[in-house]
Amino acid sequence: MQSANSTMKIMTGNEAVAEGVRLAKVGLVSAYPITPQTVIVERIAEMISNGELNSRYIEVESEHSAMSSVIGGELSGVRSFTASSSHGILYMHEALHWAAGMRLPIVMSVVNRAIGPPWNIWSEQTDTFNQRDTGWLQVYCESNQEALDSIILGYKIAENRNMLLPFMNMLDAFTLSHTSEPVEIRDENLVSEFLGEFNLEARIDLKNPMGYGSLVSPDGPFMEMKKDIRDSMYNLKVIKEAINEFNEKVGGGIPGLIEKFMMEDADYALITTGAISSTAKYTVRKLRRMGIKAGLIRLYFYRPFPGDEIIEAISDLKGVGVVERNSSFGYMGATYQDVVSAAYGRLSVPIKNYVVGLGGRDVRVKDFEFMFQDLKNADTGMRWVNVGVK
Repeated sequence: MQSANSTMKIMTGNEAVAEGVRLAKVGLVSAYPITPQTVIVERIAEMISNGELNSRYIEVESEHSAMSSVIGGELSGVRSFTASSSHGILYMHEALHWAAGMRLPIVMSVVNRAIGPPWNIWSEQTDTFNQRDTGWLQVYCESNQEALDSIILGYKIAENRNMLLPFMNMLDAFTLSHTSEPVEIRDENLVSEFLGEFNLEARIDLKNPMGYGSLVSPDGPFMEMKKDIRDSMYNLKVIKEAINEFNEKVGGGIPGLIEKFMMEDADYALITTGAISSTAKYTVRKLRRMGIKAGLIRLYFYRPFPGDEIIEAISDLKGVGVVERNSSFGYMGATYQDVVSAAYGRLSVPIKNYVVGLGGRDVRVKDFEFMFQDLKNADTGMRWVNVGVK
């Protein structure tokens, strides 16, 4: 339900992210351009220059510096934000580990784009799936509305003293980033009430000096600190309570760790992430009209991985297909490995792996129809869908 002081506007996913940053009253923004993310930081620059957002804007010389700058901003006690894409995220990789290891609740938007070579500026999710073990929470948006809402939700979760981990929200290149949809711009007062003031207990204080990122010996707290990152990320109570509070107080429709679509009596289901989920839902409706009991599970959160929720959703199925819009060359797909790991010893549903849409290739209704038909075959393994080379 739209709140009294919210407004509807047609905007791109990049513009929606910028609106989320404005509503969250972010105090420091670090900016470095990369297609197709650049509009996010350009729009934020406009907001700051025209007085819509009171924030410090830092133009840096690289993506590594962009992340380093927001690390410094958070350590000084200022709510901070940056955005990037593709090779920019790869360049940030070292600093991503530092942000998580120093327990800084940074929020970053990533417009998912393919990794070269060959050069490609279109959508796939390999760039952020490569970062799944850095200690960052990850959500994948299906719509521009989720792109906005996830920024606000991200700060709420990340800044919880029982979490204190950085948060990245993802949107598909061009499909969301440059495509316009109706978006509800949330009530600014409700957002401020929802988030509250940012108060990092371990911020830099000249009157109370502390060490940050200091050297520790093997017998020191290094291993315990890494375990605490994992344990904190899986404090699912923090995440679920934040989602419920957002939906009730701000007025959103965030689905939870996962979204279950027509799963009540499904025989076969696909597991998807991101904007291709909309096409998958269309296909499910089409198959339902044909009498086929198809269903869909959309991963909203990928880190922490919602294993228990997925197992509950697929336990009575005849077959499951895990759809990957990323490339993992060592074995099977990244999400497939997570699903199979969660299912190990708990259920025996056949699970298949489908790789789709790399380099921005269209993922069409007929592709999803093929996957649902293929799920009826007894074999397992990986399928590369809609490729010319076998």
